[in-house]
Amino acid sequence: MTDWLASWGTAALKLLIQPYYYIAILFIMLYYRRQLASEREMIHVKLHSWGKETWRSLWTGLAVALPLSAAAAGLGISLPPAAVGLIWAVSLVLMLFRVRYLCFAYAVGLLGIAQFVLSFFPDSLRSGWPGTVAGALRAMDIPALLVLAALLHLCEALLARWQGAALATPLFLAGKRGKVVGAYRLEAFWPLPLFLLLPAGAGGGELPWQPLLGGSLGLVALPVLTGFSDVTQGLLPARKAARIAGRLALSGLVLLGAAALAAWWSPLTLPAALLAVLLREGLFHYGALEERGLSPAFVHPPAGRKVLAVLPGSPAEELGIRPGEVLLKVNGVLLTDAAALHEALRMNPAFCKLEVQNLEGESKYLQRAIYDGDHHQLGMILAPHSEELITAGAKPPGIFGIIGRRTGTLRRRPAQDGLSRGAAAEPAQKPAKG
Repeated sequence: MTDWLASWGTAALKLLIQPYYYIAILFIMLYYRRQLASEREMIHVKLHSWGKETWRSLWTGLAVALPLSAAAAGLGISLPPAAVGLIWAVSLVLMLFRVRYLCFAYAVGLLGIAQFVLSFFPDSLRSGWPGTVAGALRAMDIPALLVLAALLHLCEALLARWQGAALATPLFLAGKRGKVVGAYRLEAFWPLPLFLLLPAGAGGGELPWQPLLGGSLGLVALPVLTGFSDVTQGLLPARKAARIAGRLALSGLVLLGAAALAAWWSPLTLPAALLAVLLREGLFHYGALEERGLSPAFVHPPAGRKVLAVLPGSPAEELGIRPGEVLLKVNGVLLTDAAALHEALRMNPAFCKLEVQNLEGESKYLQRAIYDGDHHQLGMILAPHSEELITAGAKPPGIFGIIGRRTGTLRRRPAQDGLSRGAAAEPAQKPAKG
């Protein structure tokens, strides 16, 4: 037990002195800082706090990492110390192409493919730094790491189901035929400080149990950055998060079965590594294909104004107004545009009466006093007008956009006299300021 506790302490110390965990934290800080800039430009208010969101990512990542590390130790999942840098090197290179490629499954899947290719050249790359890299690659237990990738999928499913809806950011997107629609981007990342066993014979003692996948007494720290990214314009954030969680859980179980078979029969390692990459890509593209088949949910009906989001702690939240509901009347005035909402609220600056159509299509009647300092729309973020001038970019941000806090928004040409509204609403394809 003393040796085991000493191994945990040594691994924790190495986690604190290696750069990878701090790189993950820095990335998360930069990401939420950019998200805040995007919210201010798109909806003109701060819906999230980058400091609170970073702290939430840290403690929830730690809460998930501890039982996951215990499960990995119980299974005997092992990793040579040199392979930690190799995994992170591949992850950082992949991040330059797409931020979502930071997922552990991509790195391990590609390393599994590279290990298979390297097996055809057993006598090559034996000296210098290429030999060091090749040696670390040859020593990696790819089936065991694929089991870890599958467990990470299950952890992502849990986090997406638990926190996904609260992390959604409202967007204005250019929809079909150039009309602007409301949408949400569900995107979150968590740093997970994992502790894995050293491979058997790597200087560690014997374990007090018989591990399924190898490993010895001794630990190595492996910080992992995990998360998900998706956009929806046809579903409420909670429902979209539930679908993401379900698919992540299903893909994790499929990958877990393939990795277990690869651990039992090594020729299946290559198909399992390919499956790790293809499953993750399949989730992303299937979600995009599904969204294209859905009708936009956040567009205004002929009478009333659709609520896109509600600010935390606002009067609207106190009244129980939820995203997706329709604000029909304010102080007896039927709403036909945003200007009508402002005029109706000014009719009685001290009190308001609302008629709201809930998600089931039934009307509910609400009333509340209005105080100094309350949001001018009671904390409701309405769906955009079909001719809104600023829209979000269709593609998620890249790493350089996150570092530079570039929001990627597009400014559209305003409607002009003598032109049809549809033609004038086509995107100008020029980034908005910021």
